[in-house]
Amino acid sequence: MEWTLNRKADKPLYQQIYEIIEERIAYGEFPPGSLLPSERKLAQELSVNRMTIAHVYDELQASGLVERKKGSGTRVSTHKWGILPKGVTNWRRYIESGSFIPTYPLIKKIRDEAKQMRDGFNLASGELSSDLFPNSLLQSSFTGQMVSSELGSVHQQGHPLFREAIASYVKKEHGINTTSSSVLVTSGAQQALYLITQCLLNPGDAVAIEAPSYSYSLPLFQSAGVRIYGLQVDKDGINPDDIVKLYEKYQIRMIFLNPTFQSPTGTVLSESRRMKVLEISARYGIPIVEDDPVSLISLEGEKQFPLKSIDQSGNVLYVGSLSKVVASSLRVGWVIGPQSVINRLSDARHQIDFGLSIFPQLIATKILQSSQYENHLQRLREELLERRNEMALVLKEILGDRISFTIPSGGLFIWCKMNGKVDDHRLVDEAIKNKFLYMPGSVYGAPNGYARFTYARLKKEEMREAVLRFADALLKLE
Repeated sequence: MEWTLNRKADKPLYQQIYEIIEERIAYGEFPPGSLLPSERKLAQELSVNRMTIAHVYDELQASGLVERKKGSGTRVSTHKWGILPKGVTNWRRYIESGSFIPTYPLIKKIRDEAKQMRDGFNLASGELSSDLFPNSLLQSSFTGQMVSSELGSVHQQGHPLFREAIASYVKKEHGINTTSSSVLVTSGAQQALYLITQCLLNPGDAVAIEAPSYSYSLPLFQSAGVRIYGLQVDKDGINPDDIVKLYEKYQIRMIFLNPTFQSPTGTVLSESRRMKVLEISARYGIPIVEDDPVSLISLEGEKQFPLKSIDQSGNVLYVGSLSKVVASSLRVGWVIGPQSVINRLSDARHQIDFGLSIFPQLIATKILQSSQYENHLQRLREELLERRNEMALVLKEILGDRISFTIPSGGLFIWCKMNGKVDDHRLVDEAIKNKFLYMPGSVYGAPNGYARFTYARLKKEEMREAVLRFADALLKLE
């Protein structure tokens, strides 16, 4: 059996495999009732991950083309090809017609591997490892007294006590002056960005994002039907003059920035450029969405202040959360902006979920108000500084001239460039074989050959073995 896959094509491998099998069923090469190769065998034959084949077979089953039984394998449906059994819905047709774009296949592959991987190293996730969680602080917050009357309350913008705590918190830590009425609580920063794109933009609108940027990995822009244009990032962040060029050419409606310890590059937008970005925003009336998950994780003592703290025109919508500094599973975030905008976003959010759960909000309130919180942040910075330094050391020792990077002054990531021709898909597959996960630069809009490693995911003593596994994968492709 011959299979021809184009690994350089934009079309994902799983989709190519699906179409080959679909075509062979249509041509009668796989007749009704015939047994398809096992997931493991076909994965080996095509040199792809087994999860890829499992995904293909799931899609074929959803289309009614195959039947799957545990212990019996995957067989071509005994029904006439192209005609589903009576009463069976062709779910694939619905899945492909939805307006919400699914997760990019390469990202999905990495996440699927992370779920099942044992005894490996996951440097793909942008989260803290569990040993960095403030366990005693979380425990004391969980065991606090719950006021029974609160359990029947639903607050459209979020619980008043939590919004007041957020207003005090951003004033103290970030120098942002706001009131609780200008705060909307969300289920993490992702929901905040989703609400902004859905409520404040129209299909066809042009927006500017950093390039490379975490935003490239978010299908929410494509789902909203907006056009995205990149602002190239250098060692000092984006060039504000590029905003003007995009505005004059495309009439951009909104700018999405992660100016402090930017993901994936770790860069910090310089102070002079921050001032100029705000001046351009005010001059042209272009709002800025500032995503600020890790500015508190400054590893070299210099405090970083958000754009919002120096925003005199009210043009910045500030998005924050506790995911990167406490625990991602807490799932609380917030948007700070003009009250009219907050009212619009909170109305939409309320239509989706009728108000967030009270429990994470009360827990987060206690965390922000606790005297232990500052101690946790200091410990977190100290530990991440050691991990960053250790990863930079072993990367240089093991990979040498094969890789180049700039040591970030804060955040959770090291952004690396392989000094040679690299195919991201092949390198990810090879790394998976070594039980090593990372995020390739191509999912962030960068060319092939870049990688984001999350040093917050590993203990110091694990760094060397993890980098050795990546190096082995890289060397096999040279």
